Amino acid sequence: MVTLNHLSVETPDDGSPLLPEAAEVATPTPLFHWQQVIAKTDSRESFLGRRENLAFSLVLLIGCYSAILIPAYLPLDKVAALQHPEDLVLLNQSASLLSGPCQPRWCLNHLKPLSCCAGLLDIPVFVQQERSVPWDLSPPLGLQGSEEHLALALASLPQPGLPPSLKREGNCRRCVVVGSGGVLHGSHLGSHIDQYDIIIRLNNAPVSGYEKDAGSRTTIRLIYPEAAPHSANEYKKTTMVALVVFKSLDLDWLTSVITKQPLSFWSKIWFWREVVDDIPLRPENFRILHPEIIHKTGQVLQKYALKQGNMVPTLGASALVMALQLCDQVSLAGFGYDMQHPGARLHYYETIRMDAMKAQVVHDVNAEKLFLRDLAAAGAVTDLTGAL
Repeated sequence: MVTLNHLSVETPDDGSPLLPEAAEVATPTPLFHWQQVIAKTDSRESFLGRRENLAFSLVLLIGCYSAILIPAYLPLDKVAALQHPEDLVLLNQSASLLSGPCQPRWCLNHLKPLSCCAGLLDIPVFVQQERSVPWDLSPPLGLQGSEEHLALALASLPQPGLPPSLKREGNCRRCVVVGSGGVLHGSHLGSHIDQYDIIIRLNNAPVSGYEKDAGSRTTIRLIYPEAAPHSANEYKKTTMVALVVFKSLDLDWLTSVITKQPLSFWSKIWFWREVVDDIPLRPENFRILHPEIIHKTGQVLQKYALKQGNMVPTLGASALVMALQLCDQVSLAGFGYDMQHPGARLHYYETIRMDAMKAQVVHDVNAEKLFLRDLAAAGAVTDLTGAL
């Protein structure tokens, strides 16, 4: 007895073939039947594949959101741990410097052995009154030819000299000069910068929106009219604005800003860029940077330059020399032009690239870098961003 497809048949004794029905069942399964089976199997496997892909996509999406959102809620030291190792080293060096006690006369003691820098000490910081001795040089190295403009500007300043808050009077103080260099971008140094006693900023380098890297406080902002910030937000948490005089008209602009008396149309057209009419600070919060700062800085830079002649330093180098007069210890952040990488970011707050510096002919950035590098190598200043 053979059982086949639930049909019972007897094997014939005479060797005749099986019943037709049984024979048909024994033949190979038609092709369309296998196609249906394969289609069902593929459909089931495809469903499983889609389910696995969906689960994998959800895991990947959650991971991406975590990478983006979690650092925003971590403390600064936790965020730093997620950066490149060299960034973490710089942050640790900065934290170590701030955690120790202030060292009196640190800059002075480390500048003395340097032959280049003997003339960088004991320079007046702000113009206090008209001199009995005539100025020898024109702006920005002096104020020759601008005496009348200077007299009007000084008359508008209630306190033209060094304010009591900036006088040392035996107190050890730390300065940080915040440059505009692209190396500051992504540094996470903002909370460190805000811990310094005196924070010096340059021109229109913004604070608002860049607090994580550049800090939020400003003690002194060095400016000239065309580079003064237009946004009132940039003057929040600002103690003082100091004018750098490049032409006599700059003094007229300062007088206008302090007294709220607008400049004439004829005066305004001589600025190469639109200037701000109002700065939301009180009259006692304005000063005029002493031209001797720029003059002495230029004399030192001349020792590093290939060309001879009166050199006009950048505001960054001038701010450093000003800091040497005010503080016992001086640090730099955002300094160092990397001319070897023209595609690198020039400023921390915009996308202009390094090769844009090739178009300027006023400053010798190579001489300045050598000068700053010597100061950092001697320990007279500390480079917080490590680009010198």
